[in-house]
Amino acid sequence: MIRRVLLLLLASLLLCAGAGQAKAAGYRYWSFWERDGEQWVYATQGPSLARPSDGDVQGFRFAVSEDSASATRPRGTADFATICARTPAKDGRKRVALVIDFGTPADAPGGETPPAARTACARVSSDATTAEALAAVAKPLRYDTNALLCAISGYPEKGCGEQVSQRQDQQQKPAAEEKTPSDDGPSLGLVAGIAVVVLLGGAAIWQVRRRG
Repeated sequence: MIRRVLLLLLASLLLCAGAGQAKAAGYRYWSFWERDGEQWVYATQGPSLARPSDGDVQGFRFAVSEDSASATRPRGTADFATICARTPAKDGRKRVALVIDFGTPADAPGGETPPAARTACARVSSDATTAEALAAVAKPLRYDTNALLCAISGYPEKGCGEQVSQRQDQQQKPAAEEKTPSDDGPSLGLVAGIAVVVLLGGAAIWQVRRRG
């Protein structure tokens, strides 16, 4: 009976350890954002469908994310007055401020280096979509057969929304960012769990001997 309990405890411990070490998968892609006051909000429409108004601020960020809830927001200036300061209004046209963040080297496909993040003010027709505004200031754009935005200003050169495991993502990070306490051996939680199993086993054996 005691042996069965110990085996169950050890099996549960190993199962938890395996789950903790599992590598989550993400996708490398351009996410699309809209500015709402002082914060970024993940866009509910794609850039080919969204039709911004004059004075709107929209952003794009290239990164590896598991889903929209964990997507990384654009960095840098996101103020319309600042971005479009040198682009005067014009009748029949609208101005859309765009923040284009090419991401970090850790998120870049192998062999590619992300350009520096930048902003642009697109002055386009009043009924233009975000995709048209982006094309006016950040060509060349690249799309896949499903109209998914794959590249802005030619970056990245290849790939489009491909799945990337966390392990692959970690391999691209600089050594200083890559190393964590768990890289040098078992986690503290795992060691503590094993210690508990050992103590329980010792106590059980002591009980058996005492009764005998």
